[in-house]
Amino acid sequence: MTCSVMSGQYDDRIRALSRRAEQVHESLDPDPPDEERAMELLREGFGPTVALYCEARTGGSWVRFSEAEFERLERTMNDWLDCYAACYGVELAGTYSVRAAAELLVDTHNARDVAVLLTGVPEQ
Repeated sequence: MTCSVMSGQYDDRIRALSRRAEQVHESLDPDPPDEERAMELLREGFGPTVALYCEARTGGSWVRFSEAEFERLERTMNDWLDCYAACYGVELAGTYSVRAAAELLVDTHNARDVAVLLTGVPEQ
């Protein structure tokens, strides 16, 4: 397995996911719960963000993110989780690891299960 620096392909995708998360956060309905919207956010943002990390780490060559790129990726994933939790009227105070999320996604194959396991939202 070879190690390569991050290509523009990943950087562009992270930036697009980050911009979309900001837009979504501004448009959230302040009257939760909205389970349908929460699932939409997992499909549109959280899942693709974690999948991007998985792809970069399991593809033909192992992609090495710069510190700034990795921080942006992890912040973007956390922004999506914040939006997800807001759909249930919960404000998250934690910062979650994209690596932990990726490991859970590999185990569960389900973005909703990963979000619930990481955040505890909604309460079971």
